[in-house]
Formats: sequence, structure tokens, C-alpha cells
Amino acid sequence: MHERKAVMAGQADAFIALPGGYGTMEEVMEMITWSQLGIHNKPVGLLNVDGYYNSLLELFDNGVRDGFIKPASRHIVISSPNATELLAKMEFTNLKYSRVEIDEVRFEWAECMLDYI
Repeated sequence: MHERKAVMAGQADAFIALPGGYGTMEEVMEMITWSQLGIHNKPVGLLNVDGYYNSLLELFDNGVRDGFIKPASRHIVISSPNATELLAKMEFTNLKYSRVEIDEVRFEWAECMLDYI
């Protein structure tokens, strides 16, 4: 699974999660984490069909409120109940506010770790 995520991260322009199960949740959380760590600088979106992700979004908000998630990192996740609106939001998002600058050494380390896993 790690190889598949590494390929996905390398080839994708963005990440969108549709409603899904544990595998979907695990993958989207890893893409959020990689964004926070600066491993990629691509938008992460949740297509919130019929409010499916409302509880997860509330959990993120609670994490910010309780000090477990930095407020700037909360904005890594973009959501909308409408696919067209979600794509528009993701296209015009500025990801620089939520992560450290990626330098060549750090990126090489990330690639090595992904290859190792």
C-alpha cells in the first residue's frame, strides 16, 4: 500500500477522497500528514456527499480548538458537497501557509523513506 501511495503522491496534482471506508480514511489522512510535513504541496479535498465527512471535519476543528492541530494546518483539508465547487476551491488554494519550505535534502529523505517502506 505504501508503494501505491508513493506513486500516487508523485504523479497526482491533487488528492480527492470520496466517501469510503477505512482504506480511504487511512489514505487521505496520510496525504494530509505528508502535506503538513512538507513531503508534497498538493491540495487535499474531501467530497462531502450528503455530509459524510461532517464528523471528520468536526474532529479536525476540535483538534485545533484543543491544541492538537495547528490552526494553519487545518486549512490543508478542503471540502465541499459539490464536485465542481470542490475542484474550484482546490484549484485556487494557497498551500504555502501550512507547511515548511521543502528543501532538496528533505525531499530526498522523503523519497528514500517512501522507497524503503
